[in-house]
Amino acid sequence: ARDAVARKFNVVNVWEEDVAIEFGKPSGQLASYAIKSLEAAAQDLSSAKIDVLVTAPIDKHAMQQAGFAYPGHTEYLQHLAGGDGEVLMLLVGEGLRVGTVTGHIPIKDVASAITTDRIIAKARLLHQSLLRDFGIVSPRIAILGLNPHAGDGGALGSEDKERIAPAVRRLNDEGITAMGPYAADGFFGNGSYKHFDGVLAMYHDQGLAPFKALSFGHGVNFTAGLPIVRTSPDHGTGLDIAGQGVASEGSFRAAVWMACDIHRNREVYKTIGTDPLQPQKREKERKEG
Repeated sequence: ARDAVARKFNVVNVWEEDVAIEFGKPSGQLASYAIKSLEAAAQDLSSAKIDVLVTAPIDKHAMQQAGFAYPGHTEYLQHLAGGDGEVLMLLVGEGLRVGTVTGHIPIKDVASAITTDRIIAKARLLHQSLLRDFGIVSPRIAILGLNPHAGDGGALGSEDKERIAPAVRRLNDEGITAMGPYAADGFFGNGSYKHFDGVLAMYHDQGLAPFKALSFGHGVNFTAGLPIVRTSPDHGTGLDIAGQGVASEGSFRAAVWMACDIHRNREVYKTIGTDPLQPQKREKERKEG
């Protein structure tokens, strides 16, 4: 970052070796350079040489073969930020922000991983992110159910009634406007998501399948709950089309702009929180002016 030229597009190489790159074919060597690039960017981010980080898609299998000890970017950055605090994967598109209670786990493990406390923790993160990162005053959050028809009163599973509904009540007791649990199919099918600032899904595909159907190509993956700002495009590596000149830059472009917007929103939120302009102060200044 110290060599970057202002108002120019800068490409900084973190290795000196000659590297043969064959489009569409991952390798351990290329993954090792991806790791070096990520480490260099994270170091500059930690030392405030850069303000935000936008990560490109990675081949997780190749990265782990090269010695990367984390499931993905999120876990790596979470570790650098100080450990095991809660974070939230938040997919953001036009008028749609979807987070998930559980992440990259097998579907057979989802029900046991969903607890009232975990739902509340993720909803708190979503609420705080909507306030701080997106500048939304009094955000409204929809909580999706787990089972078909949100359990249908217990006939199709007890989790919605015994775990999710109590979480919604407790969130409202805290002053967080949360509603649900909603049956996921009807919620997206009838456009109910348009009436909320954020949606909390119970598992990965429940949230990401409708999100990508509605926003694919311009959606952004944002990691809420980190002290730093990190975004990424909402697609994978696309190895099958690498080097063909047909990939769209739309999602990556959106990720760059969103990272800048979130950084600015956090600065505004910080200013408001540390030195709020009281109504009587504004009135006094108006009269004196």
